[in-house]
Amino acid sequence: MKTIAIIGSGTWGCALAVALSQNGHMVKMWSYTASECENINQNRHCKYLDGVTLNQNISAYTDFEETIQDTDYVFHITPSKAFRENLKRYKTFLTNQPVIICSKGIEESTSMTLGEVFEEETGQKHYGILSGPSHAEEVARGIPTTLVIASQQAEIRKEIREILQSDLMKIYESEDTKGVALGGAFKNIIAFSAGIANALQLGDNTVAALITRGLAEIANLGVAMGAQKETFYGLSGLGDVLVTSMSPYSRNRKAGILIGQGKSIEETKQEVGMTIESMDNIRTVYQLAQKHQIRMPIVNCAYDILYNGLAPQKAVLHLMQVPNDKE
Repeated sequence: MKTIAIIGSGTWGCALAVALSQNGHMVKMWSYTASECENINQNRHCKYLDGVTLNQNISAYTDFEETIQDTDYVFHITPSKAFRENLKRYKTFLTNQPVIICSKGIEESTSMTLGEVFEEETGQKHYGILSGPSHAEEVARGIPTTLVIASQQAEIRKEIREILQSDLMKIYESEDTKGVALGGAFKNIIAFSAGIANALQLGDNTVAALITRGLAEIANLGVAMGAQKETFYGLSGLGDVLVTSMSPYSRNRKAGILIGQGKSIEETKQEVGMTIESMDNIRTVYQLAQKHQIRMPIVNCAYDILYNGLAPQKAVLHLMQVPNDKE
Protein backbone atom coordinates (compact mmCIF):
# COMPACT_ATOMS: atom_id res chain seq x y z
CA MET A 1 0.00 0.00 0.00
CA LYS A 2 1.13 3.55 -0.78
CA THR A 3 0.95 6.90 0.94
CA ILE A 4 -0.48 9.53 -1.38
CA ALA A 5 -0.43 13.32 -1.03
CA ILE A 6 -3.33 15.20 -2.61
CA ILE A 7 -2.85 18.92 -3.19
CA GLY A 8 -6.36 20.35 -3.06
CA SER A 9 -9.43 19.40 -1.02
CA GLY A 10 -12.22 20.29 -3.44
CA THR A 11 -14.70 17.84 -4.94
CA TRP A 12 -12.25 16.02 -7.23
CA GLY A 13 -9.54 15.92 -4.57
CA CYS A 14 -11.96 14.39 -2.06
CA ALA A 15 -13.39 11.97 -4.62
CA LEU A 16 -9.94 10.64 -5.52
CA ALA A 17 -9.10 10.46 -1.81
CA VAL A 18 -12.15 8.24 -1.35
CA ALA A 19 -11.15 5.99 -4.26
CA LEU A 20 -7.53 5.70 -3.09
CA SER A 21 -8.48 5.10 0.53
CA GLN A 22 -10.93 2.37 -0.45
CA ASN A 23 -8.02 0.64 -2.20
CA GLY A 24 -6.21 0.64 1.16
CA HIS A 25 -3.83 3.57 0.59
CA MET A 26 -3.07 6.28 3.16
CA VAL A 27 -4.12 9.71 1.89
CA LYS A 28 -2.77 13.06 3.10
CA MET A 29 -4.66 16.07 1.76
CA TRP A 30 -3.54 19.68 1.61
CA SER A 31 -6.26 22.28 2.02
CA TYR A 32 -6.30 26.08 1.74
CA THR A 33 -8.06 26.54 5.06
CA ALA A 34 -7.92 25.21 8.60
CA SER A 35 -11.73 25.02 8.67
CA GLU A 36 -11.77 22.62 5.73
CA CYS A 37 -9.07 20.50 7.40
CA GLU A 38 -11.24 20.31 10.51
CA ASN A 39 -14.24 19.37 8.38
CA ILE A 40 -12.25 16.50 6.89
CA ASN A 41 -10.40 15.36 10.03
CA GLN A 42 -13.21 15.73 12.54
CA ASN A 43 -16.44 15.50 10.57
CA ARG A 44 -15.12 13.14 7.85
CA HIS A 45 -16.91 15.31 5.31
CA CYS A 46 -16.12 17.19 2.09
CA LYS A 47 -17.85 20.55 1.73
CA TYR A 48 -19.20 19.87 -1.76
CA LEU A 49 -19.90 16.12 -1.56
CA ASP A 50 -23.08 15.70 0.44
CA GLY A 51 -23.74 12.24 1.77
CA VAL A 52 -20.15 11.03 1.34
CA THR A 53 -18.23 9.99 4.47
CA LEU A 54 -14.42 10.13 4.24
CA ASN A 55 -12.53 7.08 5.50
CA GLN A 56 -10.28 7.19 8.57
CA ASN A 57 -7.13 6.70 6.44
CA ILE A 58 -7.66 10.21 5.00
CA SER A 59 -6.16 13.17 6.86
CA ALA A 60 -5.87 16.87 5.98
CA TYR A 61 -3.24 19.56 6.59
CA THR A 62 -2.64 23.21 5.72
CA ASP A 63 1.15 22.79 5.57
CA PHE A 64 2.70 21.63 2.29
CA GLU A 65 5.75 20.03 3.88
CA GLU A 66 3.70 18.05 6.37
CA THR A 67 1.40 16.88 3.58
CA ILE A 68 4.15 15.77 1.19
CA GLN A 69 6.75 14.26 3.51
CA ASP A 70 7.01 10.45 3.49
CA THR A 71 4.66 10.04 0.51
CA ASP A 72 5.04 7.94 -2.63
CA TYR A 73 3.03 10.09 -5.03
CA VAL A 74 1.65 13.62 -5.17
CA PHE A 75 -1.70 14.18 -6.89
CA HIS A 76 -2.15 17.85 -7.79
CA ILE A 77 -5.82 18.88 -7.93
CA THR A 78 -6.20 22.67 -7.69
CA PRO A 79 -7.72 25.06 -10.28
CA SER A 80 -5.43 25.40 -13.29
CA LYS A 81 -4.97 29.14 -12.73
CA ALA A 82 -3.38 28.36 -9.33
CA PHE A 83 -1.24 25.46 -10.54
CA ARG A 84 2.11 27.26 -10.92
CA GLU A 85 1.68 29.26 -7.71
CA ASN A 86 1.03 26.15 -5.63
CA LEU A 87 3.74 24.14 -7.37
CA LYS A 88 6.26 26.87 -6.53
CA ARG A 89 5.25 26.61 -2.88
CA TYR A 90 5.73 22.85 -2.52
CA LYS A 91 8.29 21.81 -5.13
CA THR A 92 11.19 22.12 -2.67
CA PHE A 93 9.56 19.42 -0.51
CA LEU A 94 9.49 16.88 -3.34
CA THR A 95 12.07 14.14 -3.18
CA ASN A 96 11.60 11.51 -5.86
CA GLN A 97 7.79 11.34 -5.83
CA PRO A 98 6.16 11.64 -9.24
CA VAL A 99 3.52 14.37 -9.45
CA ILE A 100 0.23 13.35 -11.04
CA ILE A 101 -1.53 16.39 -12.51
CA CYS A 102 -5.30 16.03 -12.16
CA SER A 103 -6.18 19.69 -12.81
CA LYS A 104 -7.68 20.46 -16.22
CA GLY A 105 -6.81 23.69 -17.96
CA ILE A 106 -4.17 25.84 -19.62
CA GLU A 107 -2.06 28.57 -18.04
CA GLU A 108 -3.53 31.78 -19.43
CA SER A 109 -0.40 33.95 -19.25
CA THR A 110 1.80 31.50 -21.20
CA SER A 111 -0.69 29.23 -23.07
CA MET A 112 1.27 26.28 -21.67
CA THR A 113 -0.21 22.96 -20.62
CA LEU A 114 0.15 22.21 -16.91
CA GLY A 115 2.65 19.48 -17.78
CA GLU A 116 4.79 22.07 -19.55
CA VAL A 117 4.51 24.36 -16.53
CA PHE A 118 5.69 21.49 -14.33
CA GLU A 119 8.69 20.84 -16.58
CA GLU A 120 9.61 24.53 -16.58
CA GLU A 121 9.34 24.86 -12.79
CA THR A 122 11.10 21.61 -11.84
CA GLY A 123 13.36 20.89 -14.82
CA GLN A 124 12.15 17.28 -14.97
CA LYS A 125 9.54 15.07 -16.62
CA HIS A 126 8.78 12.88 -13.60
CA TYR A 127 5.02 13.40 -13.81
CA GLY A 128 1.77 12.09 -15.21
CA ILE A 129 -1.56 13.50 -16.40
CA LEU A 130 -4.76 11.90 -15.07
CA SER A 131 -7.93 12.68 -17.00
CA GLY A 132 -11.14 11.24 -18.40
CA PRO A 133 -14.93 11.36 -17.96
CA SER A 134 -15.21 11.49 -14.18
CA HIS A 135 -17.63 13.59 -12.20
CA ALA A 136 -16.40 13.71 -8.62
CA GLU A 137 -19.90 13.15 -7.27
CA GLU A 138 -20.14 9.79 -9.05
CA VAL A 139 -16.60 8.62 -8.26
CA ALA A 140 -17.17 9.33 -4.56
CA ARG A 141 -20.39 7.28 -4.67
CA GLY A 142 -18.67 4.30 -6.29
CA ILE A 143 -20.17 4.65 -9.79
CA PRO A 144 -18.03 2.68 -12.31
CA THR A 145 -15.57 5.09 -13.96
CA THR A 146 -12.76 4.93 -16.51
CA LEU A 147 -9.72 7.24 -16.54
CA VAL A 148 -6.51 7.56 -18.53
CA ILE A 149 -3.04 8.11 -17.07
CA ALA A 150 -0.60 9.70 -19.48
CA SER A 151 3.14 9.79 -18.86
CA GLN A 152 6.31 9.45 -20.87
CA GLN A 153 7.54 7.04 -18.19
CA ALA A 154 6.09 3.53 -18.34
CA GLU A 155 6.76 2.94 -14.64
CA ILE A 156 4.55 5.87 -13.63
CA ARG A 157 1.73 4.69 -15.89
CA LYS A 158 1.96 1.15 -14.48
CA GLU A 159 2.04 2.20 -10.82
CA ILE A 160 -0.83 4.69 -11.11
CA ARG A 161 -2.95 2.05 -12.81
CA GLU A 162 -2.16 -0.37 -9.99
CA ILE A 163 -2.93 1.99 -7.11
CA LEU A 164 -6.15 3.39 -8.61
CA GLN A 165 -7.71 0.47 -10.48
CA SER A 166 -10.47 -1.44 -8.73
CA ASP A 167 -13.77 -3.16 -9.47
CA LEU A 168 -15.26 0.33 -9.76
CA MET A 169 -12.45 2.16 -11.59
CA LYS A 170 -10.63 1.13 -14.75
CA ILE A 171 -7.40 2.88 -15.78
CA TYR A 172 -6.06 3.09 -19.32
CA GLU A 173 -2.55 4.21 -20.29
CA SER A 174 -1.24 6.76 -22.82
CA GLU A 175 2.12 8.24 -23.74
CA ASP A 176 0.50 11.37 -25.21
CA THR A 177 0.79 13.72 -22.24
CA LYS A 178 0.08 16.79 -24.37
CA GLY A 179 -3.03 15.31 -25.97
CA VAL A 180 -4.50 14.10 -22.67
CA ALA A 181 -3.80 17.48 -21.06
CA LEU A 182 -5.30 19.45 -23.95
CA GLY A 183 -8.36 17.22 -24.19
CA GLY A 184 -9.12 17.82 -20.53
CA ALA A 185 -8.73 21.58 -20.98
CA PHE A 186 -10.46 22.12 -24.32
CA LYS A 187 -13.57 20.03 -23.60
CA ASN A 188 -14.80 22.53 -21.03
CA ILE A 189 -15.46 25.10 -23.75
CA ILE A 190 -17.62 22.65 -25.71
CA ALA A 191 -19.55 21.86 -22.52
CA PHE A 192 -20.03 25.57 -21.89
CA SER A 193 -21.40 25.97 -25.43
CA ALA A 194 -23.70 22.98 -24.93
CA GLY A 195 -25.05 24.69 -21.83
CA ILE A 196 -25.92 27.77 -23.88
CA ALA A 197 -27.74 25.56 -26.39
CA ASN A 198 -29.64 23.97 -23.52
CA ALA A 199 -30.68 27.39 -22.20
CA LEU A 200 -32.01 28.28 -25.64
CA GLN A 201 -33.98 24.99 -25.74
CA LEU A 202 -32.47 24.08 -29.09
CA GLY A 203 -32.95 20.34 -28.74
CA ASP A 204 -30.91 17.16 -29.08
CA ASN A 205 -30.08 17.67 -32.76
CA THR A 206 -28.33 20.94 -32.04
CA VAL A 207 -26.43 19.67 -29.01
CA ALA A 208 -25.27 16.56 -30.90
CA ALA A 209 -24.00 18.72 -33.76
CA LEU A 210 -22.32 21.09 -31.33
CA ILE A 211 -20.49 18.28 -29.55
CA THR A 212 -19.45 16.57 -32.78
CA ARG A 213 -18.17 19.67 -34.55
CA GLY A 214 -16.72 21.06 -31.32
CA LEU A 215 -14.70 17.89 -30.86
CA ALA A 216 -13.37 18.24 -34.42
CA GLU A 217 -12.29 21.81 -33.63
CA ILE A 218 -10.39 20.92 -30.48
CA ALA A 219 -8.77 17.90 -32.14
CA ASN A 220 -7.51 20.07 -35.01
CA LEU A 221 -6.02 22.59 -32.58
CA GLY A 222 -4.51 19.84 -30.46
CA VAL A 223 -2.77 18.27 -33.46
CA ALA A 224 -1.40 21.69 -34.46
CA MET A 225 0.07 21.95 -30.95
CA GLY A 226 1.79 18.57 -31.16
CA ALA A 227 -0.79 16.12 -29.79
CA GLN A 228 -1.95 12.88 -31.40
CA LYS A 229 -5.35 13.14 -33.11
CA GLU A 230 -6.60 9.77 -31.84
CA THR A 231 -6.20 10.96 -28.24
CA PHE A 232 -9.11 13.35 -28.74
CA TYR A 233 -11.41 10.47 -29.63
CA GLY A 234 -10.56 8.62 -26.42
CA LEU A 235 -11.42 9.09 -22.75
CA SER A 236 -9.73 12.47 -22.27
CA GLY A 237 -11.36 13.89 -25.41
CA LEU A 238 -14.66 12.43 -26.56
CA GLY A 239 -15.39 10.78 -23.22
CA ASP A 240 -14.84 13.95 -21.24
CA VAL A 241 -16.69 16.11 -23.78
CA LEU A 242 -19.77 13.89 -23.51
CA VAL A 243 -19.93 13.67 -19.74
CA THR A 244 -19.24 17.39 -19.25
CA SER A 245 -21.67 18.52 -21.94
CA MET A 246 -24.65 16.46 -20.83
CA SER A 247 -24.48 16.05 -17.06
CA PRO A 248 -26.25 18.19 -14.44
CA TYR A 249 -23.08 17.84 -12.32
CA SER A 250 -21.08 19.85 -14.88
CA ARG A 251 -20.07 23.32 -13.71
CA ASN A 252 -19.12 24.31 -17.25
CA ARG A 253 -22.48 23.25 -18.69
CA LYS A 254 -24.26 25.08 -15.86
CA ALA A 255 -22.23 28.21 -16.58
CA GLY A 256 -23.29 28.04 -20.24
CA ILE A 257 -26.93 27.67 -19.20
CA LEU A 258 -26.70 30.77 -17.00
CA ILE A 259 -24.96 32.85 -19.69
CA GLY A 260 -27.57 31.64 -22.19
CA GLN A 261 -30.27 32.86 -19.80
CA GLY A 262 -28.73 36.33 -19.85
CA LYS A 263 -26.67 36.26 -16.65
CA SER A 264 -23.44 38.26 -16.53
CA ILE A 265 -20.03 36.64 -16.09
CA GLU A 266 -19.88 37.72 -12.45
CA GLU A 267 -23.44 36.57 -11.73
CA THR A 268 -22.62 33.21 -13.31
CA LYS A 269 -19.45 32.72 -11.27
CA GLN A 270 -21.29 33.64 -8.09
CA GLU A 271 -24.18 31.25 -8.75
CA VAL A 272 -21.97 28.30 -9.75
CA GLY A 273 -19.82 28.92 -6.69
CA MET A 274 -16.80 26.91 -7.84
CA THR A 275 -14.05 27.29 -10.43
CA ILE A 276 -15.36 27.38 -14.02
CA GLU A 277 -12.40 26.27 -16.13
CA SER A 278 -14.13 27.02 -19.45
CA MET A 279 -14.56 30.70 -18.61
CA ASP A 280 -10.99 30.88 -17.34
CA ASN A 281 -9.52 29.23 -20.45
CA ILE A 282 -11.65 30.36 -23.37
CA ARG A 283 -9.60 33.48 -24.06
CA THR A 284 -6.44 31.36 -24.18
CA VAL A 285 -7.96 28.81 -26.58
CA TYR A 286 -9.26 31.63 -28.79
CA GLN A 287 -5.75 33.08 -29.00
CA LEU A 288 -4.19 29.67 -29.64
CA ALA A 289 -6.57 29.11 -32.55
CA GLN A 290 -5.44 32.39 -34.09
CA LYS A 291 -1.77 31.61 -33.46
CA HIS A 292 -2.01 28.19 -35.13
CA GLN A 293 -4.45 29.39 -37.82
CA ILE A 294 -7.11 26.80 -36.93
CA ARG A 295 -10.76 27.53 -37.79
CA MET A 296 -12.79 27.22 -34.60
CA PRO A 297 -16.19 28.84 -35.20
CA ILE A 298 -17.80 27.34 -32.07
CA VAL A 299 -14.96 28.57 -29.86
CA ASN A 300 -15.08 31.97 -31.59
CA CYS A 301 -18.81 32.31 -30.90
CA ALA A 302 -18.42 31.29 -27.26
CA TYR A 303 -15.66 33.90 -26.91
CA ASP A 304 -17.78 36.60 -28.57
CA ILE A 305 -20.76 35.79 -26.31
CA LEU A 306 -18.60 36.20 -23.22
CA TYR A 307 -16.45 39.16 -24.19
CA ASN A 308 -17.95 40.96 -27.20
CA GLY A 309 -21.63 41.06 -26.35
CA LEU A 310 -22.79 38.61 -29.03
CA ALA A 311 -26.36 37.47 -28.32
CA PRO A 312 -26.54 33.67 -28.03
CA GLN A 313 -29.44 33.54 -30.53
CA LYS A 314 -27.35 35.38 -33.11
CA ALA A 315 -24.43 33.02 -32.45
CA VAL A 316 -26.65 30.09 -33.48
CA LEU A 317 -27.54 31.77 -36.78
CA HIS A 318 -23.90 32.60 -37.38
CA LEU A 319 -22.80 29.00 -36.85
CA MET A 320 -25.45 27.71 -39.26
CA GLN A 321 -24.10 30.06 -41.94
CA VAL A 322 -20.38 29.27 -41.49
CA PRO A 323 -18.94 27.59 -44.64
CA ASN A 324 -18.68 23.82 -44.20
CA ASP A 325 -15.52 21.95 -43.36
CA LYS A 326 -15.23 18.38 -44.55
CA GLU A 327 -17.12 15.99 -42.29
